[in-house]
Amino acid sequence: MGNRYGLEIRSACAADAAGLAVLLAEAGLTLPADTLAERLDAMRAVGGAVLIAQEWGPPSGLVVLHWYRTLSEARLVAQITTLFVGVEQRRRGVGRLLLKSASQAARMAECDMLQIVAPPDLADLDAFCRATGFTPGGPGFVRPLRKGR
Repeated sequence: MGNRYGLEIRSACAADAAGLAVLLAEAGLTLPADTLAERLDAMRAVGGAVLIAQEWGPPSGLVVLHWYRTLSEARLVAQITTLFVGVEQRRRGVGRLLLKSASQAARMAECDMLQIVAPPDLADLDAFCRATGFTPGGPGFVRPLRKGR
């Protein structure tokens, strides 16, 4: 996705691992950069996307999504398993841009449904999901990706 005031949303690669390790540490997930680089490379080989928000420094946000088939849906379902924006970057629209880019990637993969996996006790995430069109369902929140569904 393009630039907006110096902010770029793009696919993550192994070279982003050191910056992502710092960002993820804010969320309480400590991973060595080399391990993270290996995992980013491995994730490129399966159905899904890892997108980062970046301005003029290390990544300021991250969204990880996967798509898969279910018995109940005719088309693929996309599931966001990680959505995080650095503390200093919040309330600036970064999360919404990451979500918009994730939705676009899921549509391109021919998904009809987008889920966010979320624990029930995160009030900020609950409010964000509801404000961006998600409703409670499944293991977190869901919303259709195509109109009229």
